[in-house]
Amino acid sequence: MRFGVRVGVDPGDARVGVARSDPSGVLATPVETVRRGKGDVRQVAKIIAAEEAVEVVVGLPRNLKGKQTPSTTKALEFAEALARRIAPVPVRMVDERLTTVTAESMLRDQGRKGQKRRAVVDQVAAVVILQHALDSERTSGRPPGDVLVVTPAAPDEASAGPDASAPGSVTPDQV
Repeated sequence: MRFGVRVGVDPGDARVGVARSDPSGVLATPVETVRRGKGDVRQVAKIIAAEEAVEVVVGLPRNLKGKQTPSTTKALEFAEALARRIAPVPVRMVDERLTTVTAESMLRDQGRKGQKRRAVVDQVAAVVILQHALDSERTSGRPPGDVLVVTPAAPDEASAGPDASAPGSVTPDQV
């Protein structure tokens, strides 16, 4: 079993949920919800640095048949920008079908309603994604998902701003 804090990320359209594991990789807990928009990648990168993460797990939403959706493309774009910013920390893409549904159900069962539930659902979804990845690694002995492979940012891209993201490359089994 690998040692070190892992950070889980659930990039949604309006918010990004962030969770962390304990250094032993046993338990995922919520950290923060970051509003999507200017500076979101920078803010998530700051959290990852503060947690001294050895790896980041990003949820890759697919439809129930495992096919790519518009949300898949958005998640990959976010993950690529994040991977460039936090390199050499690896970013792994893991299947996250129905995690938001699971998170919503968990919060509903706890009696959280409306605005209070929306405020934390992304964090809970990030916990579900990360916990599934941790459990999968513990049972299989293999790291979860696929490492996202991106091309390094060119010097002029790095100066274009904190969230500048040029197209990168992903492994074929990620799309």
